[in-house]
Amino acid sequence: MQRRAQRDPSVKRLHRVLAGVAVVPAMLIVAGCSSDSGSDDGKDKAADSSASASASASPSPTVRAAVYKDLPEACDVLSKKTLADLVPKAKSGKESRSEDISTRAGCSWDSLANNGVDGSQFRWLSVSMLRFESDTTRGAGDELAKEYYDKQVGDVQAAEGAEDTKSEPVTDTGDEATAVRYDLKKKEGTFKQQTVVARVENVVLTLDYNGAGLAGDKAPSADDLMKDAKKAAKEAVKAVTGSGGGKSSGGDAESGSPSKPASSSAPAKD
Repeated sequence: MQRRAQRDPSVKRLHRVLAGVAVVPAMLIVAGCSSDSGSDDGKDKAADSSASASASASPSPTVRAAVYKDLPEACDVLSKKTLADLVPKAKSGKESRSEDISTRAGCSWDSLANNGVDGSQFRWLSVSMLRFESDTTRGAGDELAKEYYDKQVGDVQAAEGAEDTKSEPVTDTGDEATAVRYDLKKKEGTFKQQTVVARVENVVLTLDYNGAGLAGDKAPSADDLMKDAKKAAKEAVKAVTGSGGGKSSGGDAESGSPSKPASSSAPAKD
């Protein structure tokens, strides 16, 4: 009977079926492992790509905002009393031409007091203001103003035809200020030139004041002219820092255009 059982073909088929069933789970397990491994590789590649993109992205450049965002009316920075003292015969101020008065503005006054046979006294007063905006490529507004301030002082000290030039710092007039005086001889007479250059944050203010005795009249005192010029400059700076000049709320400025450089102030009126 044992021999017949071994020869029975049904037993052999049963063995083959059982063997096939045992192999299937193993194949499924291998296939499952392979599938999971591929999924992890995809996630790793996606993560690496995201990290690389984040590393390559750089933050936008910023620069601190300029403090003053506007300028006062140039012809209104000095009081009527100050104008009456410095240019007593002036009728009204002459505003300088500007494409953008929020960045560049100026005003001038002239006065001629006729003293008959004793000659006449001439006075010329000018105030110019230049405001610098912060720029991501050039720097903060106050730094640009500082550069221009230093250049402006140097230009005044090296004025063509100037004689007996003297310079001195001025206190309580913005963040920094310098007064320069010199004589300028012209065919009409000797002009006593006084210039005060002041910087307050991102604004540079230049005040020119000169006087001359014409037609035989004696020259004015340079000390008196300088005293008046310093007083007027301080008053003009207050107009920039006060209600006349707009002030920004601060923060970072992403972009901006620096104001146009102003030409050096004329030392005397022909």
